[in-house]
Amino acid sequence: MSKLVAPHGGGELIPLLAGGKARDDASARALTLKSVPMTSRETSDAIMLAMGAYTPLNGFMGEADWRAVCLDMKTKGGIFWPIPITLSVDKDLAGGIVLGDDVALTDGESGTVMGFLRVDEKYTIDRALECREVYRTTDGAHPGVAKVLEQGDVNLAGPVTLVSEGPYPVLFERLFLRPAESRALFAEKGWSRVAAFQTRNPMHRSHEHLAKIAVEVTDGVFIHQVLGKLKPGDIPAEVRVEAIDAMIDHYFVPGTAVQAGYPIEMRYAGPREALLHALIRQNFGCSHLLVGRDHAGVGDYYGPFDAQNIFDELWDGALETQALKVGETFYCERCYGMATGKTCPHGAEHRISISGTQQRAMLAAGDDIPPEFSRPEVVVILKAFYANQK
Repeated sequence: MSKLVAPHGGGELIPLLAGGKARDDASARALTLKSVPMTSRETSDAIMLAMGAYTPLNGFMGEADWRAVCLDMKTKGGIFWPIPITLSVDKDLAGGIVLGDDVALTDGESGTVMGFLRVDEKYTIDRALECREVYRTTDGAHPGVAKVLEQGDVNLAGPVTLVSEGPYPVLFERLFLRPAESRALFAEKGWSRVAAFQTRNPMHRSHEHLAKIAVEVTDGVFIHQVLGKLKPGDIPAEVRVEAIDAMIDHYFVPGTAVQAGYPIEMRYAGPREALLHALIRQNFGCSHLLVGRDHAGVGDYYGPFDAQNIFDELWDGALETQALKVGETFYCERCYGMATGKTCPHGAEHRISISGTQQRAMLAAGDDIPPEFSRPEVVVILKAFYANQK
């Protein structure tokens, strides 16, 4: 019997990707159906459903689930869920779809058929309510809010059958681990307590420090890259992968860290997204999620530790995966190393704060990156990337 945390909802993983002949039949059938193009976020969600990362969902949410998730962070059936997973279309397309119809789900950017959905429900949403409850703001400058405001007027809901995981299994063959595969890997390593570290940036010294704290208190750390669409200015996944490999190879004890990736698209929903990240990692088999300063935040919409504090609002049994909360990390010139406010007694004048934003600005300007910021093996890779952008 597995010693890993159970999939969310207490049952088995529910991957919605058809296999074998069923996949071939579903692909052929989808080509005969009315096409519903999905946004990049919706395509990402479809792939997450396909791989079982959104267990126990069986498709896109109906109105009752949407409202309950927005207001109470649970589905109408009482399952904890912090962010709605929905599919929208414009009024004209919705008007031509009859309840009970099957429709083909296509990637709106590539045109690839991803699967099909049985339309059990059509409904409109209160966009302001979703933005206010989930994102804590209705400001259209917030990238997650902007996505909600731009979506179609009608949501389609119902169970889905997926036939594709997009380009990710080929582009990131070594990294693309489905929840069943990560669980098998952890079991093979003999890990039962696993901490996930979410990242959409190359890891600097503060990130490394967080990951090593996780290694100290669990069996190993799962460095889990965001492979989905990011915001302008972010470093491409393949560069991040190479940089993180270099850090693991040179500065971690062999066998204590695993790097992988998954195709989620960031919503930048701060506290609510931290909860979603923990839920997803429970499905991947992780007992803990590292939650540092401003996890999944953007701009100044959230307080620096709001994403940690929201875990204290959960009810018993909501989530098995726990937050591993770590304060702000920095390099202390008096300690001669990385530290946090709990471990370093020295004043701010001795502390060198490290941020990905600051490091990206230094790299873009061609400045030297001090060793207090990033490991030299990592800097070489990042400098080569920025040099090629000129």
